[in-house]
Amino acid sequence: MKYIQKHHTTPLLRSCLITLLVMISTSVWAQYEETVTIETDVTDTSLENDSAYIGIDETLPWNEIIHQRISGLLNNKMFETSQVGLMVYDLTADTIVFAHRERQLMRPASTQKMVTAVAALDLLGSDYQLKTRLCYTGDIANRTLEGNLYCIGALDPMFDNANMQSLINAVREAGIDTIRGKIIADQTMKDSNRLGEGWCWDDKNPTLTPLLVNRKDQFIDVFYSQLAQAGIYLDTNTDEGTTPASAKELITVSHTLTQVLDRMMKKSDNLYAEAVFYQIANYQGGRNASAKHAATVIRQLINKIGLDASDYKIADGSGLSLYNYISAEAEVALLKYAWQQSEIYYPLLNSMPIAGIDGTLENRMKGTRASGNVRAKTGTVMAVSSLTGYCTAANGHELAFSIINNGLLSASKGRAFQDKVCKALCE
Repeated sequence: MKYIQKHHTTPLLRSCLITLLVMISTSVWAQYEETVTIETDVTDTSLENDSAYIGIDETLPWNEIIHQRISGLLNNKMFETSQVGLMVYDLTADTIVFAHRERQLMRPASTQKMVTAVAALDLLGSDYQLKTRLCYTGDIANRTLEGNLYCIGALDPMFDNANMQSLINAVREAGIDTIRGKIIADQTMKDSNRLGEGWCWDDKNPTLTPLLVNRKDQFIDVFYSQLAQAGIYLDTNTDEGTTPASAKELITVSHTLTQVLDRMMKKSDNLYAEAVFYQIANYQGGRNASAKHAATVIRQLINKIGLDASDYKIADGSGLSLYNYISAEAEVALLKYAWQQSEIYYPLLNSMPIAGIDGTLENRMKGTRASGNVRAKTGTVMAVSSLTGYCTAANGHELAFSIINNGLLSASKGRAFQDKVCKALCE
């Protein structure tokens, strides 16, 4: 009887077990799906099917549609613990399209490079040259230089091995095979600070020295070594000093501001941005240019465009500094000013990353109408994500915008929000 009872109850037990397993499996899978959905929402920059667009009357005037779209995007839990300053300006109609905490001071991260670029183009022009010069004192007789060679730096971030070889060739072409004197590094173009104000000690900070080769502070060592390799006898040593006015030039190697801006903006190169910052500081020539000199010039520009420069803090040219503070309104005002000056606007526009195409926007906004349309400078440091630039709206109007997210521990959330705003503007 016990066997028969066991035999008859087995199907029931199996059925209960199967039902229980299915319930557990369904619950676990539901939890897994929820986890995946949450993670995707945090990191995925896909812009399809934005819930913020639900309920929007697409027959409304264009500017009202944009206002509703962006307002819907701002209705997000991320803004319970973070901040955003946002402004969109219709350059064609000369009117504000949308503004949200646009005057709130924010850390801009690398959109500070846009500020630096506009100031440099305004002050120096796109054809301005960063010049590294080689000069000498004394006399050249019997293929011997009885005097000093001076390497005069201008903080050119593009100076490389090929440029160094040009200096070596210039020495040889001058008929010099022996040097009896000193090889002197003239780094007086800027002050002695090799780091920027407010930079974090544990960041990968560039070294701000006027004489660089391949981005490294090894200029004189490499120059000395390559002279010897070229068969030039060196009865000399190296030193630092100031080039006398009587020195004669052997060669100048230069790169234009336009060339430097390309990498500075497309790749968000901090060294290049600081190099441009110090060109601004040194625009009157002279020596010992400082970050304060550059900041003074930029504040003058901010005042010129109708804002009060005392409301902002300009600490460096790259956005690495923790001390930079600016607003979305100020960034848009600078973009508007640049747009009004063709000699500034076109070099600036051409230097900016293009959404879905190149630079730091290469992998963003792909498959949307913002791709190939938005040209903007990105910014990312700890707790900061930003985007500022230009786009053409669906109605054909040209827009300038700035979006500065602060207080975000996940930069991808900021990028996703910015991309959605750009999509809203371009559709």
